[in-house]
Amino acid sequence: MTTTFEYKNNIILPTAYFGPVEYFGYLNKVENAIIETKETWPKQTYRNRTVIVTDKGKQTLSVPVNKINGNHTKTEEITINYRERWHKKHWRAIESAYSNSPYFLYYSDEIKEILFSQEKNLVKLNTRLTKKICDFIGIEVKITFTEKFLKTYPESIPDLRYKISPKKEPAIETFPEYIQVFSDKQPFIPNASVLDLLFCLGPESKGYLDMLEIK
Repeated sequence: MTTTFEYKNNIILPTAYFGPVEYFGYLNKVENAIIETKETWPKQTYRNRTVIVTDKGKQTLSVPVNKINGNHTKTEEITINYRERWHKKHWRAIESAYSNSPYFLYYSDEIKEILFSQEKNLVKLNTRLTKKICDFIGIEVKITFTEKFLKTYPESIPDLRYKISPKKEPAIETFPEYIQVFSDKQPFIPNASVLDLLFCLGPESKGYLDMLEIK
């Protein structure tokens, strides 16, 4: 399959917690990813949530956050609330969903180490996880952060801050099917967390992302 996505240099993305396959599809196509941190924090996005595939279908995992300046809090200021011990709950859910996947044992220890590091800042946690998964997959991209908030960017810099969203259809026409852990129980679930791709395909994840036809 060939791609229609030709960008090579910069792209603007939101931060993402174990972003969906679509998110890493974009990271795989560019040299530089600029993460928006100066925006006012938006609710109900991939910035603090991910969707894994379980024996019952999709399961959303959300990181509880603190908005230190209320509704005026910037994304870079968002801190993580550990009173709920959410990281342990998330890991139990991830382990339950993927412990029988082909590549869980290859990658799980390093991912768990970051998840349990008690990182206080959400953007920092997301970035550490994203960089680690990029390393696993073989995505060579430089990740930087916005220095100020801009409503719009030149057409030469694709702006996907509010387009990659659980509320919107992905900008990918089709996601080729691969064998998921519970494929014998339910239909293929596309565009789940990158964890699904990584644990199921392992070293073949890069080839899968290369195939994606992104608009």
